[in-house]
Amino acid sequence: MPEPMLPSAFAELEPFAPTWSLATETERWDTRISSSMADMERFYDAFFPRLEEAINYCDKFGLDEMPEEALNLLHLIYSLIMVAMSVEIMHQSSPVDAADAVMIRTGAPVP
Repeated sequence: MPEPMLPSAFAELEPFAPTWSLATETERWDTRISSSMADMERFYDAFFPRLEEAINYCDKFGLDEMPEEALNLLHLIYSLIMVAMSVEIMHQSSPVDAADAVMIRTGAPVP
């Protein structure tokens, strides 16, 4: 069995971590665009009720001293933000009236 990616307090979210705990905005965008609405809704429904708790957990650490599990949780938060637009507003994975929208960052804030 692989090592957990997330803090033990968030163990029920572990199945989502390999897909959604992504380090860059471009990876999160690409995963959102290629995911089904059903997959995004499952992720959103499981994680959104715990969002405030996850933010409070991550806030215990400085950005330069986050343990790997906390950093993975932070990346999961970022993905939830990306998915929320699709789930709450657009009801589809791609932006509305955006032709072939892409997101490519040559540099991004870390973490």
